[in-house]
Amino acid sequence: MTLENLNIVPFVSVDHMMKIVLEIGVEETLGGIADYIEEDFKRWEFFDKTPRIASHSVEGVIELMPTSDGELYGFKYVNGHPKNMAEGFQTVTAFGVLSDVSNGYPVLLSEMTILTAFRTAATSALVAKYLAPKGADCMAIIGNGAQSEFQALGFKTMLGIKKLRLFDVDPAATEKCAANLVDKGFDVIQCKTPQEAVEGASVITTVTADKQFSTILTDNMVGSGVHINAVGGDCPGKTELHKDILTRSDIFVEFTPQTRIEGEIQQLSDDHPVIEMWEVMRGEKKGRRDNKQITLFDSVGFAIEDFSALRFIRDQLQRTGQYQNLDIIADPDDTRDLFGMVMRAKANL
Repeated sequence: MTLENLNIVPFVSVDHMMKIVLEIGVEETLGGIADYIEEDFKRWEFFDKTPRIASHSVEGVIELMPTSDGELYGFKYVNGHPKNMAEGFQTVTAFGVLSDVSNGYPVLLSEMTILTAFRTAATSALVAKYLAPKGADCMAIIGNGAQSEFQALGFKTMLGIKKLRLFDVDPAATEKCAANLVDKGFDVIQCKTPQEAVEGASVITTVTADKQFSTILTDNMVGSGVHINAVGGDCPGKTELHKDILTRSDIFVEFTPQTRIEGEIQQLSDDHPVIEMWEVMRGEKKGRRDNKQITLFDSVGFAIEDFSALRFIRDQLQRTGQYQNLDIIADPDDTRDLFGMVMRAKANL
């Protein structure tokens, strides 16, 4: 298999994605995507940057997340429908495209439901490398749905987290998460309340799904020196943390204009100070300064992370052979005679 025919687009299906991940290894995939994200964040100025284009409804949201570095253009189509779980559907589904800026031709079409789970966890863990307290080995995960195992393994890969304290309002979700992480190198404790979950944790991850203003963490639950990885609040009207936690924390974001709309900081004034993570990764601003500081990553997901994940997957295709070629670009003998191409096809019917 080759990737040289411009009129044939490599497609990574769900089956291909699972085989790529299993061939490379789950933790190696998380680490690889994190490396690509860090590389792209360090060349931040090369990218087009805009808040995602969202179509909101009572049921959920459908979004497009585009960006370009001037050589490649990428976008992700993604939805977020919290009600789906009760109806037997995924809360989040996605697919993505990479294209060559020089001619506009797509060079990759890929599933991104699985890939988004990897890139979200990879981003969280990468950020924690800069913000979490040194020697952190215990993480609380509040919300044990589809993202929880990826988060756990991402933090194990990047930080060496060994202890997990799990809580979900649905005990079956916690049972599922604990079962999936058996033999993955963790000491897992299933907790009955969020308060119990955060006890002794240096890192607190909140990753719940309800599309509403919620208070998953109250101010009294957060002591000094912790790192909060707030993943679940990712659209207008959807938050997880009490406002008082935000005012006590140093807040780090991906792209400020988008996070002001969608993140925990939608609870704060537009002039409340935040730091973008690319500034920390390039050494232009401080991340964690001391052991008493509360750091908060207000994660909403940003297009550059998806771009990085798609780049990573494209670079694995020759190695793994896990893709198929799709004939989705019309290729008439005369580029001006598309109609003639259609008519000539009649002879083959």
